[in-house]
Order: sequence, then C-alpha cells, then structure tokens
Amino acid sequence: MSTTKPLEPEGRPLLSYENPSFVNSPDGRIVRIMAEYMEPLAHFRREHIQDTVVFFGSARFRPLDEASRTLELLDATGSTKPAPVEEQPATSEELASGETSELRRSRAEAAVEMARYYEDARKLAYMLTEWSMSLKFRRHRFVVTSGGGPGIMEAANRGAAEAGGKTIGLNIRLPFEQSPNPYITPSLCLEFHYFFMRKYWFAYLAKALVVFPGGFGTLDEMFELLTLAQTRKLAKEMTIVIYGSQYWKDIINLEVLVAKGTISPKDVNLFQFADTPEDAFAILKDGLTRNHLEPAKKPEVGGAQQPVDEEAEMSLRPEITKTRR
Repeated sequence: MSTTKPLEPEGRPLLSYENPSFVNSPDGRIVRIMAEYMEPLAHFRREHIQDTVVFFGSARFRPLDEASRTLELLDATGSTKPAPVEEQPATSEELASGETSELRRSRAEAAVEMARYYEDARKLAYMLTEWSMSLKFRRHRFVVTSGGGPGIMEAANRGAAEAGGKTIGLNIRLPFEQSPNPYITPSLCLEFHYFFMRKYWFAYLAKALVVFPGGFGTLDEMFELLTLAQTRKLAKEMTIVIYGSQYWKDIINLEVLVAKGTISPKDVNLFQFADTPEDAFAILKDGLTRNHLEPAKKPEVGGAQQPVDEEAEMSLRPEITKTRR
C-alpha cells in the first residue's frame, strides 16, 4: 500500500479531512467516531428534536398486513434476504397435510405471534405519536425512534409516520444486504458504522424505552440501558416497558438473579410489563408526564416552592439534553 499522500489536480496535497485514504484508515478512526457523534447531533438540532421514546425488538419477521401476504423469516438481523426454505414457517396447506418439519411447524406458530407484535408496536407508536403531537412545545417531544431496520423497528416507524409525526431511524451498516425501512422521516434517517455510537444516540435522547420480543441484539440493547438505569449513569428518569410478558418470562428468569443475589430485589422495579398497546401507552404516558412534563420545583423562596419553566430553561442551554458530567 502506497504511503504517498494523494494530490489535488493542481498538484497540491489534499486536505487531511478530504483524503479518503487517511479518513478510512486506522489513523483516521477518531475522525470517523467524532463524525458519528456530530452529524446526528446536527440533524437533531436542525429538526428540533428534544427527546425520544426508543423501540427495540426483532428484525427477523415481516408483517402480515393482508390475508394474501405470506410471512417470511429473514436470514439474519437487518437482512432483506429471506431465510432458507427449510427454516421458513410452514404454510397452512403443509400444516394441514402434516408434511412439514417440527422446526417449520414451530416457526409457523411463532410467525403468527410475531405478526401480532408487529401490529401492536405499530399501534403503540401511533398512539404515542398522536399524544406527543398534542403537546405544546417549541421542540418535538418523545419522538418514536428505532434501529431503522425491518420487523418491530419498521412497525414503530410506520405507526409514528401514520400518525403524521416525525420518526427517527438509527440504522447500522452490516456486512450483508440490508437497508433502512421506508417509514423513517428522511431527514432523521441516520446510518452508523460503530455500534457503540449508535447505542449512545439511543440512550442520550431517550426518556422512555419499549422492548418487544427479540433476539441477541434486543437483549444486548435492553440490558445495556437497564444497566445504565440501575447504576444511575443517566441524569434522568427513564420509563421502561417490557412488552410481551410471557415471552420474556420464558427466556429470562429474573427471580433466579434475585435469589442468587446477583441483582437487588428493587432492580426488578426498573421496568414494567405490558401485553396490550393500551396498557403500554398508559404506562408511558404516566411516566413521561410525571418525570418530564410536570414542572419541577425550585428551592423554597419565602416559604413556598417556585415552579421551574423547564422549556424556557432548556431553550437557553447549549445542549439538547443534560448529562451528569
């Protein structure tokens, strides 16, 4: 590999930040990391985004919008390529005839369940966006945000878009074929190379989190934010809703963690379960209102507490949200 610095047409060396061989090299990594901090921040400021509600969940299933549409299982998280035929859910004809494998039979049952979760996420995002748009603020509050891909992520962006609101997609570039879903607000569709920078933006603006059934990625994202809440590294109260109680109780036994002493009994109060969009919305609305809409109180002056105009104060701050340091 040549170490000669590329030249401009007139023979002058390229500026460092215009030199792709440097920017894309290991030496340029810090520049790329900083870009994935500053560019999203510029987008959020330009679009007047104050805070978000993040939806996590499986990317591997497509919705069943119409009776004639076939549900497909995707090959991998974020992929647009279907999984092999032997891994696809069995059709109704195959189930009726009994000519199918146990894997395909169980996948068929799961496909129906996951289609319900897709529609639930879509409805919840619609309800949340409709409510947040009724709030009178200079900036957009509680904007529905997802990982930008298919499945539950698509459902969240879709519901918010159908309600007429802005909606954010924080997409991750993966080695296999994949693309952002079409329901993200174009000016808020962001692409990341670094998982940790994408996670930073999930956590930084979020005032609430909704976790739908999912796999490794969903578990990773959920437990990272639960850990931040548990250790009080977040300078805010975050409402966390775990959607689909039976699914999560089947795969995670938190009572064992409490019994073995690896988490505190009060840690299970960091989140609440919900099984319907209506219940989840009620939890979100209550938590967001209590923690982020009801006026805070200034120290007592002359024996009486004075309410704080948070919106006026935030408009004077250089950053769009606060941190502990």
